[in-house]
Amino acid sequence: FFDMSIEKSRGILQQHKTHSLPPTMSEDTVWRAKQVYDAMVHPDTGDIIPPPFRMSGFAVFGTPLIVGMLLPNPTLFRTIFFQSINQTHNAAVNYSNRNASQPTAMKDLVTGYIGAVLSSVSIAVGLNQLVARANVSAATRTMLSRFVPFPAVATASSCNMLLMRRSELSTGISVHDSEGVVRGESKAAAKSAILQTLVTRVILPAPLLIIPPVAMMLVNKTPLLKRFPRLALPVESLVCVAAFVFGLPFAISMFPQVGTISAKDMEPEFQGLTDSNGQPIEKFSFNKGL
Repeated sequence: FFDMSIEKSRGILQQHKTHSLPPTMSEDTVWRAKQVYDAMVHPDTGDIIPPPFRMSGFAVFGTPLIVGMLLPNPTLFRTIFFQSINQTHNAAVNYSNRNASQPTAMKDLVTGYIGAVLSSVSIAVGLNQLVARANVSAATRTMLSRFVPFPAVATASSCNMLLMRRSELSTGISVHDSEGVVRGESKAAAKSAILQTLVTRVILPAPLLIIPPVAMMLVNKTPLLKRFPRLALPVESLVCVAAFVFGLPFAISMFPQVGTISAKDMEPEFQGLTDSNGQPIEKFSFNKGL
């Protein structure tokens, strides 16, 4: 989204809201403005999300970390370093794209971050130690070590999100009717939002940390890589970028950012409500978070 500034997109959307768009402006331009705005601005707070923590920038800023975690023959220092940096980035992404209808306590942020780093490092180091002691060939040991990052990252990302957002289960999150009016805070909606985000967090790293090792096992056997082994790192980087480009949209699109929940599945106070036209409200919407 480099062809339109956030200021321009905000102005276009404001004009669209007030029905004051220039007659010459196309519908495609308006949709483009909405894409830019949604990618850069938090839906609850209206704050601009820093580029490294936007989902639209995840591939650019996350690829070096994925490549670092997937490098063969990981040392203890490299495992701890890349897992820690990756979870620091994930924590910032989680916070920047959270449901912000309710305030998040600083202790939840700190607990989530520490829990994610400790779980990712302990799982990665523990599995690497198991692989190193396994009674298998050197080639098999190298192959197995390249799959260690996935369970470590998936577990830590889930832990990070759950610890950071656990307060939502007791306070609830804001829900809106079809007219955009906030009707209160729902714990049922919070449970649905967290569950959907948890599934996304488990699936998201799968294509990023499973496809590249499999692809590189095949590519490393080609005559080109055997002749020029130094090409392995740039080739793996390209494979990681491709996995990001195709895997990230798939994981994120599993559940829309604006979720819906039926009134009958919510607390009693949300049942039997009517909108401004006197029609019964059957569904409510909420910001799921990413």
